[in-house]
Amino acid sequence: MITFLQLLSLFFIASKVDEEDKDKDSKYDLSLYKRGDLLEVPRTLFTHFGIYLGNNRVAHFIPDILPVFTKNKAAIGKMVTNNRLILGVIAKSASVRVDSLADFAYGSEILVNHMDKLCSQPPLEGDEVARRAEKLMGSMTYSLLWYNCEHYVMYCRYGMAISYQTYQFCLTVRKIICSRMNAYLTALCGTGTVLYLGSITLLNTVPTLLVPFTIWMAS
Repeated sequence: MITFLQLLSLFFIASKVDEEDKDKDSKYDLSLYKRGDLLEVPRTLFTHFGIYLGNNRVAHFIPDILPVFTKNKAAIGKMVTNNRLILGVIAKSASVRVDSLADFAYGSEILVNHMDKLCSQPPLEGDEVARRAEKLMGSMTYSLLWYNCEHYVMYCRYGMAISYQTYQFCLTVRKIICSRMNAYLTALCGTGTVLYLGSITLLNTVPTLLVPFTIWMAS
C-alpha cells in the first residue's frame, strides 16, 4: 500500500522534471556570463539569486521540500520546481546546490551583477567569489528573513551576508504595525474589550493603555 508521503514525493518528483533541456539551455547565451558573476531572476513571490561558476553551472542556495520525503539523489538533483521551493521555505529545508543556467533561471530573464549598483562594498575577484560559493555546498537551515539565497550570494561576492529583500520586507511590516492608525485601532479595540467585560482592573487596563502607547511612540 502506497503511503501519503510516498504519493507526495512522487508528485514532486514528477512535476515539471521532463522539460526539454536542449530548448531551455538554448535560451541563454553562456558567453554573457563569467565566473563569479552574481545572477538574479524573478521566481514566484521573490527574486532568486545565484553565483555563476562557469561551464553552464550556477551555485545557489534554494529551499527544497523533496529531501524531507526521499533520499533519491537522482530525483533531488532535478530542477527545483516552484511547488518544491515554496514548501521548502515553509519547512526551512534548503541546500546550496549547482544547477545548469536554465534550471536556475526557471524560464526567467537573468540580471547580471545588478547588486553592484546597490552595494557600497566593492565585489571580490571572480575566482574568490566562485570559491566561496563552492565552499558552502551542501544542506543548511533556511530562514526567509535571516538567511536566504540573497544572504548567500552577498556573502560570496561582497563578503557580507545581507539581504535587501529582507530589509524592504521588514521596513514595510514596521510601517504597517508601527503606524498612528494602528495605534488608534489598538486603543479602540482595547477600550471596547474593557467595556465588553464590564469591569476595569489592573490586568486589562495596563495592556489597553500600554500597547497603543508603545505603537504610538514607535510610529
